[in-house]
Amino acid sequence: MTRLRVGVIGAGAWGRNHVRTVAGMADAELAGVCDVDPKLRERLTRQYPSALMTADVAELMPRVDAVIVASPAATHAELAMRCIEAGKPCLVEKPFALAAADAERVARCAAERNVPVLAGHLLLFHPAVERLRTLVASGDLGRILYLYGMRVNLGQVRADENALWSFGPHDVSVALYLLGERPVLVAAQGHGYLRPQVEDVVFLTMRFASGVLAHVHLSWLDPYKERKLTVVGERKMVVFDDMEPREKLRIFDKGVERPPEYGSYGESLTIREGDIFIPKIPNVEPLAAELAHFVRVARGTEAPRATAADGVAVVHVLEAATRSLAGGGSPVTL
Repeated sequence: MTRLRVGVIGAGAWGRNHVRTVAGMADAELAGVCDVDPKLRERLTRQYPSALMTADVAELMPRVDAVIVASPAATHAELAMRCIEAGKPCLVEKPFALAAADAERVARCAAERNVPVLAGHLLLFHPAVERLRTLVASGDLGRILYLYGMRVNLGQVRADENALWSFGPHDVSVALYLLGERPVLVAAQGHGYLRPQVEDVVFLTMRFASGVLAHVHLSWLDPYKERKLTVVGERKMVVFDDMEPREKLRIFDKGVERPPEYGSYGESLTIREGDIFIPKIPNVEPLAAELAHFVRVARGTEAPRATAADGVAVVHVLEAATRSLAGGGSPVTL
């Protein structure tokens, strides 16, 4: 089987990781990179002399079979449309678009033309999240009550997007993936301490029809770097800590039990303390797994895991959260 010719649009802070990963794949080749920065193109030409380096998307399209869109978020929808019109399967980095209307237009066009379009929801390919999804789906945790996450650090301060749109797609996509449903109510509060109107800290809350509550703390203005998610079920609880080098997932056999019959209120609830189980998680780079999946989808041998519809769903949540931010935290119904 010939190697799939993959092009990357945008080779900046995150796009360069796509370039590196594609270049190292056995069943794909880095056919071209499109970026407006001439110095960056010159450097990449030295690293990957056989790949086309261009600033023109139109020049890239005929040279590739599939495209990764890793350009600035404001260009995602437009570039995805160009890929679809050219009949090229594409993976669109998060956020899928900056407006729900644009995201829906991309998804609709992709469906009409039967061109595979994937949303770049990277954590759906993290082996710990895959294991967590299995635990939730199997019912091993019991009914899911609530979950909460932290994605904070003292890191790159952005001017073109706030913490909600920069970090939020990760946690929102994981919550929707684990629960298999979309929120019915969204609320968010935040503030721009470093730049007015650009919130560097956001507290996002989602309520689901099943009764599950999800809360996320997002910030690049924090003394700690944390990437953590806690899922609380009726029978068991799980903590996913992506900063742990080895023990990324811990399953706590803990809970509160209510016996079927009891004599008084004080006897109605009992705390159950069990073992802590640390499963072995494969040491697989999520980006490599995501791009391997993208190649199979582009070839038509595998159904997409993070579809354009999933990208639309996440953008709807982020857009509702943005309205809530502007309204001082007032809940927004979806």
